[in-house]
Amino acid sequence: MRKTAPEGRSTAGPAVIADRLHSAAIHLLRRLRKEDDRAGISAARLSALSVALFAGPVTMGQLAAAEQVAAPTMTRLIAGMEREGLVERDRDSEDGRVVWIRATAKGTRILYAARARRLATLTSDLEALDPAELRLLAAAARVVERLGSEG
Repeated sequence: MRKTAPEGRSTAGPAVIADRLHSAAIHLLRRLRKEDDRAGISAARLSALSVALFAGPVTMGQLAAAEQVAAPTMTRLIAGMEREGLVERDRDSEDGRVVWIRATAKGTRILYAARARRLATLTSDLEALDPAELRLLAAAARVVERLGSEG
């Protein structure tokens, strides 16, 4: 149930705020993801590439866990990415059963270009806001970042 604060602003409990934030995040990311179509690779590949680049090198198992898919699914995904020159596989020097996945220079360029397009779109949207809204979003971003690091 929403309440009205003395200043006339609408307040809501944590469950309502969680629902609104969840929905807004999904809609925002879905809209920004449209920029990824210009990358020429699937969203699944961009996501796996991001993990391989920013957390990598990673094992196939770590990558599958991060992407929340089964190992065979990740193996197929990585095989295609390797054929396209986006990632490389390296056997572990101490344990030949372990395969390390890392982004190639080509994969890194594609990922950074896709990220730059998303950020340019979002930056353009933010430039249309007034300074008070920007300050509010900056404060909210700090809170969301903290929430993201608590899990």
